[in-house]
Amino acid sequence: MLSRLILSQFSHSRYLSTVTNAWREKLSQGPSLKSFIEQTVNQVSHEPTLPPYLNDYEPFDSLKHTKRRVYFDVYGCQMNENDTDIAYTFLDKHGGYERVNNENDADIVLLMTCSIREGAEQKIWNKLQSLGHRKRMRSPYAPAFQIGVLGCMAERLKEKLIEREKVVDVVCGPDAYRSLPNLLDQTLLMSDQKGINTLLSVDETYADITPLRYDVNNRRAFVSIMRGCNNMCAFCIVPFTRGRERSRPMSSILDELRYLVDLGIKDVTLLGQNVNSYCDKSEMNISLHTTKNLSRGFKENYKTNLTKGSIRFATLLDQASQISSELRIRFTSPHPKDFPDDLIHVMYNHPNICKSIHLPCQSGSTRILELMRRGYSKEAYLSLVEHIRSVIPNIAFSSDFIAGFCSETEEDHHDTLDVINRVRYNFLYSFPYSMREKTKAHYHLNDDIPFDIKSQRHLEIHELFRHHAHLINQSYIGQIQLCLVEGSSKRAPDLEVAGRNDYNTRVIFSKQLPNNDEILQPGDYVQVRIDSATSQTLKGTPLKRTTLKEFQSFMNNTCC
Repeated sequence: MLSRLILSQFSHSRYLSTVTNAWREKLSQGPSLKSFIEQTVNQVSHEPTLPPYLNDYEPFDSLKHTKRRVYFDVYGCQMNENDTDIAYTFLDKHGGYERVNNENDADIVLLMTCSIREGAEQKIWNKLQSLGHRKRMRSPYAPAFQIGVLGCMAERLKEKLIEREKVVDVVCGPDAYRSLPNLLDQTLLMSDQKGINTLLSVDETYADITPLRYDVNNRRAFVSIMRGCNNMCAFCIVPFTRGRERSRPMSSILDELRYLVDLGIKDVTLLGQNVNSYCDKSEMNISLHTTKNLSRGFKENYKTNLTKGSIRFATLLDQASQISSELRIRFTSPHPKDFPDDLIHVMYNHPNICKSIHLPCQSGSTRILELMRRGYSKEAYLSLVEHIRSVIPNIAFSSDFIAGFCSETEEDHHDTLDVINRVRYNFLYSFPYSMREKTKAHYHLNDDIPFDIKSQRHLEIHELFRHHAHLINQSYIGQIQLCLVEGSSKRAPDLEVAGRNDYNTRVIFSKQLPNNDEILQPGDYVQVRIDSATSQTLKGTPLKRTTLKEFQSFMNNTCC
């Protein structure tokens, strides 16, 4: 009996050994852990790579095929507009692709998506259903039709996009645009395969890429200076779809700004999910390094080394403003905690930095702000606004507010209305609260405010803002403001142009100067006398072409 038991155990051990060896051999022939984890190194490799399961296939040769026509359908924020240009730059560099401005002309439709609210995602699902119908009805003799989902929704819902909408060919996250050409090429060659790359990176900033500008007549541009967010606000999905904060080297940003000035760009917006937390640790010139300082009364929700030197946003903004005195500079979207005094004084000291700040508040209730994990109180926010106005009296504020966050009471809502009354915003974005999966609120709070109450509070916020915005704009009547011409107005394209003033307010005026046959063109700086106003738009009379420097001199003499 004992011998049979020993023999049985020995046979079982041999069997396990055989199976283990066979399994090890099989594993050695498959993808390694390295294939699934993006390496983090000081020097990022920018060579295009394919997933291991595509390496055996012959690469798509663009020289053997006619160019495929690509249409980008962009949803969401300015960051997505900039990402669209980055994504197309990789397609153009790869070759074989041509961007078109009409979806019906396209062989490939790429949706640049947003996940910030449920309504934004629902628009994408509806669009995919429409594109799926078009794909199924396409003639078998027509070129293959591909559908791709890019951006935040691609990262958040990658499995659902493939499983729910069978028509999606490519899913590409915000840190994976380098792989987009290969994903499209290989899914074209293998129509039964889906191309997915949604890896988030700790160092990808696309610093080596100068985005191709599709609208060459536009004299405004966006420049991404950092990506990701560390704030982990309870309501926000961005840290999970865009990853952790990382900043471009300042030198690459300044080079891009010089390039844009050479192209005739007159207005640049510096972009980032938390733009004023910019932190460049790559610069070797320690004379440019500063330590991080928070706004008074504010705190961070994550650990950071406040003593370590690096290039901060105030230094970048100062350097950027010196590239050209004729280049207007804006930035969005900041966090109120990152407005130290040196940043405020840089804005005051440079005439070409627009006197307009987007200062997201989200709620006027200190209790709700604590639940949101915003890192400040109502009093600290109002104190910051007052401090900024003491340094820059003519500053314009815009903001974001959420109506009906978890457990919000009528008293909390009235605190929000009180902040709007006291700050008096030039512009404001408000939305009924939409709970997002993966967020702190999703795991720890209850979305307990009925939708009709959220909608009513949202409406009250919007109406109060419109009231104050109308009063602010009426106060501009009779003023002479500097406006940058963007293009023809929509209502009277043959007679009027539309431009923007320093506060980013839309201004409509005649395209012909008085007593002059000159026709104003996009990119012209114009002195405009404001004649009338609504809560959203100003109308005026153009007086003369000018420059930023000349207008500043005019204002200094007028004030004196």
